[in-house]
Amino acid sequence: MTIEITRGDALGEGYRRRITEVLVQGFAEDFEYFSKDQRALADAFEHMLILERFYVALVDGEPAAIACVTEGSQECFEPDRRAMQRGLGRVHGLISYYIVRSQFLGAYADARPGLAEIGFVTTAPQHQGKGVATALMEYLLQLPYDEFVLRDIKDTNAPALGLYRKLGFHESSTRPVWFAARAGFSAYVSMSRVR
Repeated sequence: MTIEITRGDALGEGYRRRITEVLVQGFAEDFEYFSKDQRALADAFEHMLILERFYVALVDGEPAAIACVTEGSQECFEPDRRAMQRGLGRVHGLISYYIVRSQFLGAYADARPGLAEIGFVTTAPQHQGKGVATALMEYLLQLPYDEFVLRDIKDTNAPALGLYRKLGFHESSTRPVWFAARAGFSAYVSMSRVR
């Protein structure tokens, strides 16, 4: 198995759909409100990925894991209402558009130059447990930033929390979430790592 890490924009538009599919597969449970149909989710979300912010771990040339990296006020998504409505329907697409804008956009409160936020880290199901996410994270930690943060990790996501601790991240805060119990977790955890 050969793992290669590159930015989404270096792969080009021809990879956009496959990168989106990894995102949708990895966060299928979290995206269920939008739709349980992964094809519809990919249709609705494909347009909004800012490829230059996404890093992709390729296994034998195919996207296997992804993560976005932002600094300061940078965003990793640029949602378009009409595109979301085409993918999810007129009313549900509109509601989903506003949810994406309110929940997925917005810089880290302490954002500053030199601090990178790593987000939407996920591995396609068929590549989980094979070291792909570790390789991707190790690559990202070599980028020229003096501090890294990870926000809003479910407190029940033991594999992710374990990986991040192994890579030197420490818990910086815990935030209870009002809908968490219905979603099967208690709180969001944020972590940081200083170079």
